[in-house]
Amino acid sequence: MRSQAANGDIFESGLMPYDEALSRILAGVSPVLESERVPLERACGRILHTSVVSAINVPAHTNSGVDGYALHAADIAEDGSARLVIKDTALAGEKYSGTIGRGECLRIMTGAAVPEPLDTVVMQEHVELVDGCIKLNYRYKAGKNVRHVGEDIKAGETVMAAGRRLTPPDVGLLASVGVCEVEVRRRLKVAVASTGNEVNLPGRPLPAGGLYDSNRYSLMAALSRPDIEIIDLGILPDSVDALLKSFNEAGECADVIISSGGVSVGEADFTKMALRQSGQVDFWRVAIKPGRPLAYGRIGAAAFFGLPGNPVAVMVTFYFFVLPALEKMLGITDKPIIPTFKARSSEDLRKLPGRTEVQRAIISRDENGEWQVRTTGRQGSGMLSSMSRANAFIILDHDSDRVSAGEWVDVKPFSALF
Repeated sequence: MRSQAANGDIFESGLMPYDEALSRILAGVSPVLESERVPLERACGRILHTSVVSAINVPAHTNSGVDGYALHAADIAEDGSARLVIKDTALAGEKYSGTIGRGECLRIMTGAAVPEPLDTVVMQEHVELVDGCIKLNYRYKAGKNVRHVGEDIKAGETVMAAGRRLTPPDVGLLASVGVCEVEVRRRLKVAVASTGNEVNLPGRPLPAGGLYDSNRYSLMAALSRPDIEIIDLGILPDSVDALLKSFNEAGECADVIISSGGVSVGEADFTKMALRQSGQVDFWRVAIKPGRPLAYGRIGAAAFFGLPGNPVAVMVTFYFFVLPALEKMLGITDKPIIPTFKARSSEDLRKLPGRTEVQRAIISRDENGEWQVRTTGRQGSGMLSSMSRANAFIILDHDSDRVSAGEWVDVKPFSALF
């Protein structure tokens, strides 16, 4: 653990580097083992518990990929010319039982079975109709526009592995092999609370010295996904006894407890005091800005995350620490990549070495097509409007110093997170 920066600046003793904190969190959580079967129409966004093996070939029969004419490739001359009699028509969903001889062709629709020994389909746009015949003057190779049985999926093939978070294309693929329900991980139960006597519900008059509860709403919005069940603990007062009661009750039914506020170094940080009395504390100070006062531990069987009280710090710590833990607990091992890529900073960025820094930013392309990034301006951790204006995070690593305009920085787009 590093507590001193490379340039000699002394940082608060006990701050844990970001990568170490995340590693400890991930080492401390395990995937849920329970599962349930759900209808395919409710499977999107759920985590596949059991791999799916196809019982059929896809396509189930050799068929035409276009509207056109099925024929013998040997009837096409080397120069691409042919004149063939249209013998009959084949429609999708029907089996054609006739015979097409040499010098003949079959009018065929997309998806219709291609009867043997026909081996090629020419597009209708490439032929001319003349007196019940087609005239072709277009070079075609044998097998063109023919989709062969099992060329996409073969019977007995694993079409989807356990641990995948199902996407709309995944649902369609499962339907294409005849699956009507799937075994998925049970939903993760996540309890969410805001803390503090100064915190008030939106829609009510704001008392002197009060503020509206944005953190719980941001967190519940971030958690609103099919694989998570939210338990709303509401706003908890600044009372160790009240916090202990609520956290202990949540620890009996939830997999994860997330609270915001009350975990810094002040004497009135009741969440930290309650956690000390009711649970196991791993750490609560991380070398990251914003988000330094992050508490992680356990209450009963539940993982506990005590997030900072400032709204932006809540969002940063959720996406950089809590979300990876939730995904491990959900058993996600196969998911779309959340990209981090390089962009040129269009401004100077200030940063002290010795901590990871996350800044709200806007990425765009310049006139040369290169990615460029600028901050949303002032980066106060209480300025939630800066998160709303942003479309990405700039990530400045633990040991980096100030960044000059024109230098490359790491960015993570919100589109991959939200």
